[in-house]
Amino acid sequence: MRVPNNRVATRSAAVAARSSLTTLTAVVGTAGLAAAAAFPGLLAAVDQHAAAVRDSLHGDRRPLTVAALAGYAEGVRDAAREHGWQPPVEPIDWSEPDWLLTRLLAVCLLTRALDPRDLA
Repeated sequence: MRVPNNRVATRSAAVAARSSLTTLTAVVGTAGLAAAAAFPGLLAAVDQHAAAVRDSLHGDRRPLTVAALAGYAEGVRDAAREHGWQPPVEPIDWSEPDWLLTRLLAVCLLTRALDPRDLA
């Protein structure tokens, strides 16, 4: 039995989106969300960014998805790279994160709210 091409592409895209969010969570989310729990100012900033991301993805009209969040995060990183941004190579200082890291941390916060089955 042969699988139609459109199903393979969709499955591959879903795997890539999940992988992208898993990597983002490992690099930014785990330490960043722990820091946000300890620093109310950081948590407030992340919440504001999360609201902006949700608004940008029309999260008030339709549920956020793995694909939407992964695409958003990749778009933000791609735009930042075009302007010379480089991903951090050392541990991130969460006492004064830049806009981009706060935005990516907000994506991680929103990812936590997804159904865990969507990330498996």
